[in-house]
Amino acid sequence: MADQNAAEQGTDRTMYQLADEFIALANKLFQEEKDIGKAGAAIRFAAARFNAFEASLKAQDLSKEKEHALEWFVNEYKQMMEVNLDDHIAMAAREQEAAKSE
Repeated sequence: MADQNAAEQGTDRTMYQLADEFIALANKLFQEEKDIGKAGAAIRFAAARFNAFEASLKAQDLSKEKEHALEWFVNEYKQMMEVNLDDHIAMAAREQEAAKSE
């Protein structure tokens, strides 16, 4: 049984691998539309719609749990956004340093 679980885990895609597929689609749409704001708004709306669906499946009574769900999803998004913004800040700093040394 443990061997079967290990084999299954080896084929499971991680959250990051799944996210990369959404990012690839967003990048494709950005290239087609030539509008980063439109592509960004579309992926945010899609995430909100899917997350509302997720909340509806997990909640016993969504109308009573709505505020908790909003708080949870907003906090999750904020944490993820902070990490990604920090990554972009660090990348920009490295690029500036590399440009100075050229």
